[in-house]
Amino acid sequence: MMGATLPRIAEVRDAAEPSSDEQRARHVRMLEAAAELGTEKELSRVQMHEVAKRAGVAIGTLYRYFPSKTHLFVAVMVEQIDQIGASFARHQVQSDNPQDAVYEVLVRATRGLLRRPALSTAMLQSSSTANVATVPDVGKIDRGFRQIILDAAGIENPTEEDNTGLRLLMQLWFGVIQSCLNGRISIPDAEYDIRKGCDLLLVNLSRH
Repeated sequence: MMGATLPRIAEVRDAAEPSSDEQRARHVRMLEAAAELGTEKELSRVQMHEVAKRAGVAIGTLYRYFPSKTHLFVAVMVEQIDQIGASFARHQVQSDNPQDAVYEVLVRATRGLLRRPALSTAMLQSSSTANVATVPDVGKIDRGFRQIILDAAGIENPTEEDNTGLRLLMQLWFGVIQSCLNGRISIPDAEYDIRKGCDLLLVNLSRH
């Protein structure tokens, strides 16, 4: 992320939430438009008016739901995490070893993100600079991905040690993805690092 132009967080205010079917449809269109543009170009070159135009909404509507580009791409990442979770629910990893199951889930997610490197970079840049106090959706990323890992490991009631191991593993995984996107490590090295992280950090993982 060295030298990258980070998105500026605009005024501190709550983002609107869609409450009707029509509003939810617009909300989805805005997220889809942002994801498309984020796939096509770097985050610094994505303009909010382009997102509004592609989504077919007024610029004021876009800003009502997403007060800044950071809010927007954090929300895009929340949506991506939700899609990953839904995909894993349909195609569960079969393993008696929770470390192996979590590793498989993380590798699948890694490969999925690396298929769209520009978008993944935009989402990670936005989420890494977002403060949960001003961009509440960033907390949904952590909670959503944590639940994906818990489900993969078969844990319903995590212990404090489980929570610590999972939190450290998530931080390691985000760092590995960023390093891979920056070209600092290869995909095989990334997968090896994820494997090591699972083995070391989840060695005492409970299953209950």
